[in-house]
Amino acid sequence: MSETNKNLTAPEEGSGNFIHTFIAEDIAENGRFAGQRVHTRFPPEPNGYLHIGHAKAICVDFGTAEKFGGLCNLRMDDTNPTKEDTEYVDAIKEDIRWLGFSWDDRFHYASDYFDTMYELAVKLIEKGLAYVCELTPEQMHDNRGDLTHPAVSPYRDRPIAESLALFARMKAGEFADGRMTLRAKMDLASGNFNLRDPVIYRINHMHHHRTGDKWCVYPMYDFAHPIEDAMEGITHSLCTLEFEEHRPLYDWVIEHIDLPAKPRQIEFARLGINNTVMSKRKLRKLVEGGFVSGWDDPRMPTLCGLRRRGFTPASIRNFCSRIGVSKVDSTVEYGFLEHCLREDLNLKARRTMAVLHPVKLVLTNYPQGQTETFTVENNPERPEDGTREVTFSRELWIEAGDFLEEPVKGYRRLFPGNEVRLKTAYIVRCTGCDKNEDGSVKTVYAEYDPETRGGNTPDGRKVRGTIHWVNAADCTEAEVRLYGSLFTVPEPEQEEDFLTVLNPDSLQVLQHCKVEPSLREADAAMPFQFMREGYFCLDKDSTPAHLVFNRSVSLKDGFKPNK
Repeated sequence: MSETNKNLTAPEEGSGNFIHTFIAEDIAENGRFAGQRVHTRFPPEPNGYLHIGHAKAICVDFGTAEKFGGLCNLRMDDTNPTKEDTEYVDAIKEDIRWLGFSWDDRFHYASDYFDTMYELAVKLIEKGLAYVCELTPEQMHDNRGDLTHPAVSPYRDRPIAESLALFARMKAGEFADGRMTLRAKMDLASGNFNLRDPVIYRINHMHHHRTGDKWCVYPMYDFAHPIEDAMEGITHSLCTLEFEEHRPLYDWVIEHIDLPAKPRQIEFARLGINNTVMSKRKLRKLVEGGFVSGWDDPRMPTLCGLRRRGFTPASIRNFCSRIGVSKVDSTVEYGFLEHCLREDLNLKARRTMAVLHPVKLVLTNYPQGQTETFTVENNPERPEDGTREVTFSRELWIEAGDFLEEPVKGYRRLFPGNEVRLKTAYIVRCTGCDKNEDGSVKTVYAEYDPETRGGNTPDGRKVRGTIHWVNAADCTEAEVRLYGSLFTVPEPEQEEDFLTVLNPDSLQVLQHCKVEPSLREADAAMPFQFMREGYFCLDKDSTPAHLVFNRSVSLKDGFKPNK
């Protein structure tokens, strides 16, 4: 756990879920929803791609419904057409399905209810509970008062008939954006500023991705959300913590409008992860500014980015489950997300050999033109995954870091006079090397011991180092992309300009890597463990003529879960 960022936290295994406790009480014999089926919803705004923070909300909403044998709706909150698009709708659906959740036929749009919302707003005016206001946003801000002074709203006592007429003219498109709003008549002196006659409708002459140009007035989220929940029969509206102060407005709408149900809103803390940003606005800035290759750049915290990097649905769901649900904001270490991925990939990934920084190894006493075959396990954790064959010959590729002409203390790999074991093959003794003009190692030479095939050591001698290799005769080349943190500080969202703390070394591209020929048949959905290097997956840029692999996560796990 970071010593410089005290709000970093690891999950507390087995911690309770207060939402489940509340729901259990609500559906008990004398509870608020006794005899009713638990019904939740996930309501994203289709103005961007979902990220890991949304994954927590998805798991809370859909997972809670699953736990209680209930239902969960998927609803697009498309009340603000400014940046909404069907591209995002399709991406959201894909991400949720990828995580393993289904909404069946319970798919809705907020825009499904625009006619109903308008009619209900009219009824609020008729009851004297809403009025048309002509203050500009700036004037409204200047007149909102403070904790010792109430807000001032000069149009609050406007006659009902006048507000009805003006609201109809707003709908007809007679006024410019921002010229008028519809406000709920609540409490100008409330200590909760969200209740100081909040705006519930605004003018926005913007083409909507579903309703076209039918509407130029749109409901605010705080007005639309409780209506949508009630219309869909939602029992529990599970929201992130920033909506806690909006809950009285949610309840006010439910109380003062004739609706078919009365949902309960419950808030939980959002997910924060160090060394990343979750703001859609900032993520969009990264994409549109060309700082990343797109929404699915593997360095992004978006679900499509994580998927492209090689994260699995199981690892993300396990992560969300283990961080728990609380009422207190905290920041989870990114290392724990990687820890959950390693746990999953260790069980699923096929083992293979790849050399990322290749140097030629020549076995000088191995017969010219001879080739052998070794049978190796695909995954020692899953015998049912079977075996494959790898070939071996006189010339191999090994990692540049596996040879030092002058070894440092504790170095156990190849250096002149030292023996190492070639994984699954033979013990070899290094005899020297050739160098390029710049002093770099060109070729390493060694002699193999034919009596040590497959790990056999008839004389009982101990060899302390084991290195991996690929056969130079039939290996294939690949591009490998290594990813690091996108930012250099733990809390980039707190920076005045988060772009100034971008990590220039967050992506390293390695060309001319050497990989087993079996990887020519790699599938995008298939995870691999490159022995001693990490877990990798095939990237979408890959072609049969140019293989491209992304490192999902390294093998080394520096995260220490709380005990």
